[in-house]
Amino acid sequence: MDITPEVQRDLHRRMVRIRLFEEAAGRLAESAKLPGFLHLYVGEEAVASGVCAALTDADQITSTHRGHGHLVAKGGDFRRMMAELMGKSTGYCHGKGGSMHISDLSLGMLGANGIVGAGAPIAVGAAFTNKYLANGNVAVAFFGDGATNIGAFHEAANMACALHLPIVFACENNEYGEFTPRHMTMAITDIVDRAVGYGMPGVIVDGMDVIAVHEAALEAVARARRGEGPSLIEAKTYRFYNHHGVQNLGLKYRTDDEVAEAKLRDPIFTYEERLIEAGTMSRADVDAVWAQLNADIEDAIRFAEESPLPEPSEMMADIYTVTGAAR
Repeated sequence: MDITPEVQRDLHRRMVRIRLFEEAAGRLAESAKLPGFLHLYVGEEAVASGVCAALTDADQITSTHRGHGHLVAKGGDFRRMMAELMGKSTGYCHGKGGSMHISDLSLGMLGANGIVGAGAPIAVGAAFTNKYLANGNVAVAFFGDGATNIGAFHEAANMACALHLPIVFACENNEYGEFTPRHMTMAITDIVDRAVGYGMPGVIVDGMDVIAVHEAALEAVARARRGEGPSLIEAKTYRFYNHHGVQNLGLKYRTDDEVAEAKLRDPIFTYEERLIEAGTMSRADVDAVWAQLNADIEDAIRFAEESPLPEPSEMMADIYTVTGAAR
């Protein structure tokens, strides 16, 4: 599949945007400038970037507790994201959602989700709407390997295939569910083996290779857009940091050698080498991208720090409930 130089450079920029945002968020969390838990996407940048580059703003995605990368890859605004993580009123959710509920409906990002596997049925709902309206849009559900053990995922996959919906299931298999290795929670090695049980095609891709992910996503999205139903992409990837935050907090569930070996396949640095070797970007071009995005991150941090906290009077705003009629 021919990926144009423009798209190749775009994929690089998306990954660097994610890396710099996450590294900055991690530093702020360590210095107690961010409230709550923080689940970093560092190491997995090729998955969100490769998939989201195959989508339009009108296509929808659902995310996970590790959701910053998905919103950044979909075009999320650094300022509003950083403000949300700091709990400021200028954030995407006015400071009330935080890291695990960040969203941007204008970009089709239907929200991060603190409940494992809960994004899949939401994506199915979006895909059902797309099919009903015949609008040509596609929904993508991002989830981890552990989510495929959750009932909500199985129900979503079954319904999507039964109704022949325009959806792509994107599994980010980083081999760990929190602190537990995959082999201790399932008898199969490959998540993709589960696809056939629902009647959809599945493919395994190298989740540390953004081109491989992008090519698989282009094919699955095009298939969905043609009305040919769901697909499952299993991206074999790896998260470089702990389940949440930066430090291990005394929980030693991976060896240092394992993490070091994974970092040798850093999806950004290995891709940069390929781009430079192919003449698609020069070292100066690469450095310029990092410099510009670093400046953007520093601007976002200043914006967030200078933004006000939500007023107590706003506590119940943006909260919705539906009550039944009195009988």
